[in-house]
Formats: sequence, structure tokens, C-alpha cells
Amino acid sequence: MNFDKIISIIKNEAERLGVSSYELYYMSSEDLSVETLKDDVSAFSSGLSGGLSFRCSVNSRMGYASTELLDEAEVESLVGRAVENASNTEKEDTVGIFAGSPSYEKVNAKPFVATDAATLKALALELQRETYAATDKIADGTQSAAVSGAVTVRIYNSNGLSLENQTGVSLAYAMPVVRDGEESQESFEMVELTDDVSPAEVAKTAVGKALAKLGSSGLETGKYNVIIDSRSMRSILSAFSSAFSAKNAQLGLSLLAGKEGSTIASEIVTLTDDPMRPGVSMQTPFDAEGVAAHRKAVIEKGVLKTLLHNLESAKAAGVESTGNASRAGYSSPVGISPYAFCIEAGEYSHDALLELAGNGVYITEVKGLHAGANAVTGDFSIESAGFMIEGGKLTRPVKSFTVAGNFFELLGNISALSDEVTVGISGSFTRFGSPDVLIRDMSIAGK
Repeated sequence: MNFDKIISIIKNEAERLGVSSYELYYMSSEDLSVETLKDDVSAFSSGLSGGLSFRCSVNSRMGYASTELLDEAEVESLVGRAVENASNTEKEDTVGIFAGSPSYEKVNAKPFVATDAATLKALALELQRETYAATDKIADGTQSAAVSGAVTVRIYNSNGLSLENQTGVSLAYAMPVVRDGEESQESFEMVELTDDVSPAEVAKTAVGKALAKLGSSGLETGKYNVIIDSRSMRSILSAFSSAFSAKNAQLGLSLLAGKEGSTIASEIVTLTDDPMRPGVSMQTPFDAEGVAAHRKAVIEKGVLKTLLHNLESAKAAGVESTGNASRAGYSSPVGISPYAFCIEAGEYSHDALLELAGNGVYITEVKGLHAGANAVTGDFSIESAGFMIEGGKLTRPVKSFTVAGNFFELLGNISALSDEVTVGISGSFTRFGSPDVLIRDMSIAGK
């Protein structure tokens, strides 16, 4: 059933039941993935999922109902079920159904074209062959994969708002395992598929990272100048991103409550959230409530400018929504999420940042973040790995040391940033980005 037919059915049933304030939210996703092991395909999957959610405001109460079955009788039943659910909820609806923003930005990413199964299979197998060919130290357990996925979101409401966005991403990754004697190491390298992606280069990079870790040893407990590489820093940012949710702040689940206008980070730190960040393929001009999504500085030169809001949290705070309403799926309640959430670049090249550190540790891996990080207090204790910095150069690999501290203190202690931001790849609208960051005299627990 097409969406126009769904709208017609909902309109008629809503009018029959006297429901005048309502919203339809439709989300569908489809994906293809090919995984390899040794020299053959080990797994192939193809999926299509999605559904429709209807919500309505009745007597200042919001009722929800959803379905995956899009036949006429099921769609029609959504209205009655939502009305009944509204009558059974005690929570007052404070925002109603959104009327629409004055304007919406245009997506600047190229229109997404899904990669077909045959192409994905050929790419995954080629990437696996190149990974095995990159070194004679390659070991069993080495995997490669190629994935393509698309997402469609549509919103229609009783105020006449009608929005649609279709986007997606295709990617490939190599996960080589290398062995030298009794020691084995692995790495993970993922890239977004573009016309200039070379499987040989992806394999070479992934294998090189794994080989560089051979011979890893421990390091002494102490205080070090520490550079956290961009990949690790964006993982840390991801683990603590919920602290920037206004809803969490209002619930007492964030130390950032009431801190707007205060300095919370080093003056060289600017943190932005941008649904249209150049180079990011998953873009959206509107959030899950139909509010126009836009770029905003969350932290600007160390000062907290805003938390992230949906309509409900914005109403409670007496401000405008930042356009960060989100839904994990079509049937999920409205929450708050960032888009491309990025610490912006500094002035130092990679080599210059190493020279600035002088002697210390370059962290390239952080493990167990979601178990070792408390987003409410900001405290973390995480197992890490990386390389020693000696005389401004990367030297021997080190492993199994623990970095402990507090996220908010870490933001305040950043003394320098590299001049390149890398943004992670995901199949959702939320991504995290960061340059390499330098923190001086950071405590590390080693041997």
C-alpha cells in the first residue's frame, strides 16, 4: 500500500472518531551484507523491515499505536488503538503535534544508490584476497565484508506537514588477524564505498595496523603526555554523548544541567552537531518530530552553548527545539540524539602534534567503553593500547594499560588538536567525529 493511500485511510478514520490532532511516522530499512572467511562467502543476509506509527493528542494525553502490517484494516485500527492508549496514560502531553518549520535545508549528499548483491560479493571476496596477499603472517580468523543499506522516513500530520527523506550507506571492512610465533594481533578497517575505494589499499592499511602491534608490551604506571587518536576520541565522545541530552539533564542524569553559558572545556574545543555535515552520506533535513534539523555549536571555544532538545525538553526549558528528536525505530518513543557530533579540528599536523607531545603515549584503541564509562558522572576506566612517543616519534607498541579519569575534566585538559577530523561510519543518522587530541600529564595504570 502506498503512503498516500495510508494517509487517506487515517484521515477518514480520524474524522470518524473525532481525532483532530495526529501524526503518522513511517520508517523502513533494507540491507544487504556479504561476509567472508578464508577464501569463500561465510554469510549472506538480506533484510527489509519497517512499519508505521500513529500518535494522537486526545484531551491533553498522547496515545501511540504502531504496526508492521500495512493492509487497510490494520492501518484503520491504528487510530482507535491510539485513542484508547491515550485514555490510559497519566502523563500530560505538553507539546501536541508540530505545525512545521518555516523552511528545511536541502540534503547536500549525493543521492544514495544501493549496491547490488553481486557487486557486494565480488568486493568482499576481492578484499579478502588482498588481505591474505598483504603479508605471509595472515592467520585464520581473518574476515572481510561488504554491506549496503537504505533508510526511508516519512512524516505526515494533521497540520498538513508532509516530509520525506531517503538515504543510505554502502561500506566494506577488513578485519585481519596476523600471527608471529605464539603472538597474534588483529585490526579493523572500515571504509565507505566510493568510486575511488581500492580493496588493495584498504587491505594494506588494515594489515599494516595489525602488524604494527606485534611485539606489544606493557608500560610503567605514571603520568604521561597522551595523544588520543581520532578513532578512540570519537568512541569516547560517543560513550558520553547522552550527557548533552537536555532530557537527561532535566531528569538529573547529566552533570551539564544548568551549565549553558559556562566554560566546560578547553578554549580550543568547539563541538558541533550537523545533520548536513559535508562528506557525511547519512543526512536528514528534519528530525523525528518534523522540526527542521540544522547545524549548531554545542560547545564553542570551551563554552557550552546549548544542550540538544526535542520539543518536549525545549518546552520544559523555555527554549526552541534544536531539531534533535529521534526514534530508534518506527514504533519507538521520541528521544534525543545528535547527528554528526564532532569535535572540530585544531592547527597541528599529525607529525607536529607528536613533536608537541615530545615523550608520552599515543592511544589507538580503547576497549570496553560502555562497561567502563559512566555517562552520568563522566568517570571512566578503560583498557587501552597504542604506541610510545619518544622524541616526537612513534616507537614501540604498548598494550594492556588502563586510562582512568573524567570525561568533563578531559575536555578541559585538551591542550592541542590535530588539523584533521575523521568521522565514523554507521548505518544511522548519528555519527561521531574528532581530530587527535593531546592531554598532558594524564594518569596511566600499567605494570
